Amino acid sequence: MFLFISGAEIIFISFIILLVFGADKIPSIARTLAKTTTQIRNATNEIKSEIQKSSDLKKIEDSISKEVKDKFNDIKGDVDDLEDSIKRKP
Repeated sequence: MFLFISGAEIIFISFIILLVFGADKIPSIARTLAKTTTQIRNATNEIKSEIQKSSDLKKIEDSISKEVKDKFNDIKGDVDDLEDSIKRKP
């Protein structure tokens, strides 16, 4: 995250934050940022899990659909064979 920020720049930014907000406000700001980060992380994890669940359901749905189509094709083949045998008898 801090790929292009050096140690001196971080110290300078910290000093500016200290001047703007004061020493007594910084802990509450840090707590608020930590809570916000945690909430964002939890929301992201929930979204990922929902996407994973829907992906798993889609796979299950596809496999069930394939099985039903295969069984239908088997039954259709049996009916076609029976129909052919009935047509040949007379």
